[in-house]
Amino acid sequence: MSDTETPPFRYTAALAGEIEQRWQDFWDANGTFHAPNPTGELADPEHPRAGAPKLHVQDMFPYPSGAGLHVGHPLGYIGTDCYTRYQRQAGYNVLHPMGFDAFGLPAEQYAVQTGTHPAVTTAANVERYRQQLRRLGLAYDERRSFSTTDPEYYRWTQWIFLQVFNSWFDPAVGKARPIDELIASYESGERGPEWAGLSAVERRKLIDDHRLAYVSEAPVNWCPGLGTVLANEEVTPDGRSERGNYPVFQRSLKQWMMRITAYGDRLVEDLDALDWPEPVKLMQRNWIGRSRGAHVDFPIGDGRIRVFTTRPDTLFGATYMVLAPEHELVESIIPAVWPAGAQEVWTGGHATPADAVTAYRAAAAAKTEEERTADGKVKTGVFTGAYATNPVNGEQVPVFIADYVLAGYGTGAIMAVPGHDERDFDFATAYALPVVRTIETPEGFDGAYVGDGVVINSGFLNGLNKDEAKAAMIEWLEAEGKGQGATTYRLRDWLFSRQRYWGEPFPIVYDETGLPIALPESMLPVELPDVDDFSPRTFDPDDANSEPETPLSRKKDWVQVELDLGDGLKTYTRETNTMPQWAGSCWYELRYLDPKNEKVLVDPENEAYWMGPRTPGDAGGVDLYVGGVEHAVLHLLYSRFWHKVLFDLGHVSSFEPFKKLFNQGYIQAYAFRDARGMIVPADDVVERDGKWYLGDQEVYREYGKMGKGLKNVVTPDEMCEQYGADTFRVYEMAMGPLDVSRPWDTRAVVGSQRFLQRAWRLVVDEETGAVRVGDEPLDPKTRKILHRIIAGVREDLEELRFNTAIAKLIELTNTLTPMGTVSREAVEPLVLMISPFAPHLAEELWTRLGHEGSLAYTAFPVADPAQLVADAITYPVQVNGKVRGRVEVSPDTTEDEVRAAALAAVAEVLAGKEPKKVIVVKGRLVSVVV
Repeated sequence: MSDTETPPFRYTAALAGEIEQRWQDFWDANGTFHAPNPTGELADPEHPRAGAPKLHVQDMFPYPSGAGLHVGHPLGYIGTDCYTRYQRQAGYNVLHPMGFDAFGLPAEQYAVQTGTHPAVTTAANVERYRQQLRRLGLAYDERRSFSTTDPEYYRWTQWIFLQVFNSWFDPAVGKARPIDELIASYESGERGPEWAGLSAVERRKLIDDHRLAYVSEAPVNWCPGLGTVLANEEVTPDGRSERGNYPVFQRSLKQWMMRITAYGDRLVEDLDALDWPEPVKLMQRNWIGRSRGAHVDFPIGDGRIRVFTTRPDTLFGATYMVLAPEHELVESIIPAVWPAGAQEVWTGGHATPADAVTAYRAAAAAKTEEERTADGKVKTGVFTGAYATNPVNGEQVPVFIADYVLAGYGTGAIMAVPGHDERDFDFATAYALPVVRTIETPEGFDGAYVGDGVVINSGFLNGLNKDEAKAAMIEWLEAEGKGQGATTYRLRDWLFSRQRYWGEPFPIVYDETGLPIALPESMLPVELPDVDDFSPRTFDPDDANSEPETPLSRKKDWVQVELDLGDGLKTYTRETNTMPQWAGSCWYELRYLDPKNEKVLVDPENEAYWMGPRTPGDAGGVDLYVGGVEHAVLHLLYSRFWHKVLFDLGHVSSFEPFKKLFNQGYIQAYAFRDARGMIVPADDVVERDGKWYLGDQEVYREYGKMGKGLKNVVTPDEMCEQYGADTFRVYEMAMGPLDVSRPWDTRAVVGSQRFLQRAWRLVVDEETGAVRVGDEPLDPKTRKILHRIIAGVREDLEELRFNTAIAKLIELTNTLTPMGTVSREAVEPLVLMISPFAPHLAEELWTRLGHEGSLAYTAFPVADPAQLVADAITYPVQVNGKVRGRVEVSPDTTEDEVRAAALAAVAEVLAGKEPKKVIVVKGRLVSVVV
C-alpha cells in the first residue's frame, strides 16, 4: 500500500456513513428505542425497562419548513438524545418522542403563492425533517410521532377546546368547573332569582358570558394585506407584518377569546413549584403583571369611568384622566361643542370634539402596541370635551384620549397623577395641565417624584406613609361606595381566532340566534375541507376598516350544514375562523403518552406514570423540557393554562405540564456584506492577509444567528456527508455549554473527527480490521484515571455538561492511545461512555468487542469508590501568606499529624519562632501565622 492510500479499515466519513446507516436500520427494525407504557397498545411487559423508573424528556418540536434543518436546529435535539441515551443505560424507562408543529401561516402563504395545497407541502417538509433527524441517529420512539395537522391528532385539540368552552372559572374555589354545574346553580335559584325571568336566548347569553372560551369584540392587530389577525410577535416594531411587509392596524373584530386571566394568580404562584431558569420565571411574572391596588369610580354624566390604580394614596393628585382611543365610553361622553376653557393645545385645532376624536383615533389605529407604549415616545392625545369628577375632592378633571393607554390593559382608562408618574408628568407638561403633589418632595425637585415620603395635600391621608395611606384610602373608597381594593393583571385574555385556512377548525356551529353551540364529541374531528383558494381576502388591503373574508367562509357547502343536535334536523352555520398555531403545541406532551388511544385523550394510568406527581407538592409534568428562550412566555404560558384547565376537570394528575425547563443556546455564524451593504454567500468568501474577499472584491464580516437571510446556512446533511453524523454530534456537544450560544466553525469539526478516529484505532486495526484489545488488567495508575473519568462523565451527563464530558473522554482516549494493545478493562467502559455522543461508532465497536445486539440497555459504567481515593495529598505550607514548603501525606492522616508534618517542613523558616496559629484547610493547604 502506498503512502497516499487510505487503510481499508480507517474510520473515514465513508465508513462512518456505512456504519451509521446499518445501525439506524437495526434500531428501526428492532424497535430499540420503544418506551413501554404501563397499559394499552404500547404496553410491553417483556421490555428490558418495563416497570423501571420513568424519565420523560421532550424537545420543543419544530415547525417543518421547506428549507429543512440547518446545523443550529438540532443542537438541543442532540443534547437531549445524549442525555436520554445515558439515562436509558442508567436504568430508566425513557420516553423521548418527537413530533411536528405543522399548522400555521408559512405553509398557507406558500400555498397562496404557488397554488399547492398546504397539506402537500407540509407532508413533504415533515418527511424531509424525519429523514434529517434519522440521519443524526436520534433515538426517538417513532410510534409516538405525529403532526399537529393529522386529523386523528387535532380531533383531540378540538376536544380540549370543547372542555374549555364547556367550563367556567369559579372564583369561590379558584378552579374550572363544568358549565352544567353553573346552569344547575341558576336553575335551582342558588345564584339569584333573575334566571326565571330571562328568555331562553338571554339565558344562553348569560351562560356564555361565564365560559372559559367565549366570543367577544376585541382590539387586535389587523392586517388587511394578509386578510388576518396577527399575534404581537408577528408584527414588526414599525407596525408591519413580518410576512409580506403589509401595514398592520389596531381595530376591534369579533374573535374567540380564552379566559386565561382567570388563572393569573395560579400561573404566577405555581412558578415556585417549577425547576425553570429564573429569567424565564421573571419573564412570565412580568408578562402576567399582577398588581394590587384599587378600582376607583370617577362619575361622569349619568355614568362613571372606572380606573385601576396601584397608588390609591395619590388620588388627591389626579388632575386629569386618559381613556384608550378604543374605549367604549368615548363616543357617549363627547359633547357637541368645546366647553369653555378648552385650550387649543387640548383640542388639536379641531372644530369640534367629535372631529378631534375621529382624527386621533385614525392615527392611533395605524400604530402597533409597541409603538404606542415605547419608552421615550412623545406622548400625544386630544381632549374629549368631557369632564369627570375626582371622587375624593369633587374636582372636575378633563378627560383625554391618548394612544399610550391601551384598551386591553386594565380598564382601558387611567387617572393621571403627574406629580408622581413620569409618563403623566410628560403629558401634563405638553398639555399645560396642573400638577398637584401628594407626597413630600425634595426641595427644588421639578419633575415626577416617584420615591416614598409623607403624604401631603390629601385631606384625611396627610401625615401617613405610603402603605398606611393606601390602606386608609381603600377603606374610605369601600365605605363610601366609590371603589374597592382589587388585583389586576397585565395579562389579557388569549385571542384564539385566525382568519386563515391552514389551522384547526373550531368544533362550533351557530344557530338562528347567532350564538355558538358546541358540537358533540361524536362529531369530532371537524376536518378541514379542501378549498381551491387559500387566500384570506379584504376589500382594500390598505384600509383598516376593510372586513375579512376567510377562506373557509367561501366554502358554502361546508359552512351551511344540516345537523341533529338534539332538537331535530336543522341548518347551522359553521365557525369559519380557525385556531391559532399555538393550539396544537399547547398539549402535545400529553398525546405522546398515549398516541394510539382513540377512546380518551390519554389513559389515566399512562398519564400518571409518565407525568404524575411523585411527592406531595410536586407539580408533576415532563421531567425535562428543552427549547429556545424565545418561547419563554407565549407557548409556555398557553400550555400551562390549558394544562391547568384539564387538571381542574380531572383529565390529568399533574398541575403543570413541564417540571424542568432548560434553554439551549444558539449556533451562530459569520455573515458577509459587500460595499453596498448587501449580504453575499458565506461559502464563496475567502480570507487573504486578514481580510475577506468575494472574488477580487473586499467584503466585510459580521456575526449573527445562522439563517437563510444571512446566506450563511450550513446543513447537517453536508456535515454528515463530509464527516459522518457521529462527528457532527460530538462537535456540536463539544463546542461549549449547551445553554450558551456559540459560533459555528466548519474547520474545527475535524478535531472531533480525529478524536473518534483515535477511539476507533484503540479497538480496530486499520490495516486488517482485527480487534486489538487484550484481556490483561490495567496498571493501577491507569485504573485510577479510568474510574476518575467514569465518575466525572456520569456527573457531567446528569447536569447536561456535555462539553466537559467529551473533554474527559478525549483525555482517557489520549491516555490509552500510546499503550499499543489496550486492556478490555478500559476500552469497554470507554465505548459505553462514548455511546451517548457517538452512538453508531459505539454500537459498531461494541459488536466488534464480541457483544451481540445493541448496547442501548447495557449498564453505563459506574466508578469504583475505592479507585477515587487519592494515594497521597500534597499540602502547600504557607508562612505569613507565602508558600515556604510542601508536605505529602496519606489521605487518612489526621489533622494533628498534618499540622506536625507541616511545621517540620518549614522548621528552618520558623527559626525557632512559636507560631500564633496553624490552620489546616483539609485537602488544600496549611497556613502558619508567625
